[in-house]
Amino acid sequence: MATPDQRNALMILNALPGVGPVTVRRLRDRFEPEFPEYALGILGAPAKVLREVKGVGPELSDTISRWREFFDLERELDILGRHKADFITHDDLRYPALLKEIYDPPCGLYCLGTLAVKRPAVAIVGTRRPTLYGRGVAKSLATELTRLGFCIVSGLARGIDTEAHTATLDAGGYTVAVLGNGLDIVYPPENLELYRRIAASGAVLSEFPFGRKADKQTFPRRNRVVSGMCDAVIVVESDENGGSMITARFAAEQGRQVFAVPGRIDQPASRGCHALIRDGATLLQSVDNVLDELHMQQMEMPLLSGTTTAAPASLATAANLSADESAVYAIYADGEAVHPDEATRRSGMPYYTVTGVLMMLELKRLIAKRADGTYEKRFG
Repeated sequence: MATPDQRNALMILNALPGVGPVTVRRLRDRFEPEFPEYALGILGAPAKVLREVKGVGPELSDTISRWREFFDLERELDILGRHKADFITHDDLRYPALLKEIYDPPCGLYCLGTLAVKRPAVAIVGTRRPTLYGRGVAKSLATELTRLGFCIVSGLARGIDTEAHTATLDAGGYTVAVLGNGLDIVYPPENLELYRRIAASGAVLSEFPFGRKADKQTFPRRNRVVSGMCDAVIVVESDENGGSMITARFAAEQGRQVFAVPGRIDQPASRGCHALIRDGATLLQSVDNVLDELHMQQMEMPLLSGTTTAAPASLATAANLSADESAVYAIYADGEAVHPDEATRRSGMPYYTVTGVLMMLELKRLIAKRADGTYEKRFG
């Protein structure tokens, strides 16, 4: 968990012009060995030292050294307080674990509501001008996945995004809206009430500071966050040049499962999905396809109603685990609560492997996630 000073320093770096997430990561690699609160070290470093980092030339080093001329920290903190929002840093346990694994994760996320993304998480995205068929499919998928315990992520846009968020809330589920602008701007404006509903029971996120308006650069950055924090992305209707195609491309690059819903061949809104299927995306006909591809079909999935789907008893025992699952489960066998970072250290496996295994063990009801981000063995 970052200290207030470290959090503020990351908020500054996040907002500086020209200093993107890749640059922040390179700066972190350079300064963290010497400064545990690396963001403070970056802001206090001489321009000459900053220029030693790859990609940081005279202009960027000058911007960082003169950050007060570009960002009003006191004003930002005041707005943050007035909106009852938070800035969640990359080091915070609330930060989505999957998002940390992408090439260019945000160094922090502005958050309104409660950020508690539990896997499995699925993004449902699509055109802003859907057909009645597309609206129905998005609503049905979001409702069914919500009842199975999935977190539903989307971008609060008109059309498919709106249907996905609304259906999740109506089903009593948890949804996250990722914005392509600052948290103080509701776009589209007709989604103000939906924005408030999501903030009340889920989370509204943005990597952009207050006052930042959406533009042709912010939406692709938003889309990579949508896909990056999810196990899979479902595209429900999109033309071949739609923003959802960008999200799907990011998902593929990030190693996420991409699903596409087929449509009528004479509908422009079907062309993007058909192109995705042609290029290797999984054709989606029902929720069962999602469960199959994410290897959850035969598992004991928790339902919101409190009931559970039937599952063979052998799957709920530690004796029927893969080698990786057995190795990770052994860490929790004596009842100790262990954080994924520590489980990664003890197992010697890559972090992304451990988090995936933990999800599987949780779905098999062998371990449970605690409020502090650690996991522990279930007893009974």
